Amino acid sequence: MSVIYILITVSIVVAVIFLIAFINAVRTGQYDDDYTPSVRMLFDDEVKKNTNKLINTQTEKQKSI
Repeated sequence: MSVIYILITVSIVVAVIFLIAFINAVRTGQYDDDYTPSVRMLFDDEVKKNTNKLINTQTEKQKSI
């Protein structure tokens, strides 16, 4: 029975260590996304073209009404 107490204690200590490591990684910017903004500029024109088409179709519908 004493082995269970030791295992529970060790598992809680390990979980706390991983939690501290995760919080430290987030604070130092480990999970910041540096790749997406550089790729987003390549596909930005496609988004603008699609929104322009949508705006044009909406204005045409309003003119026909």
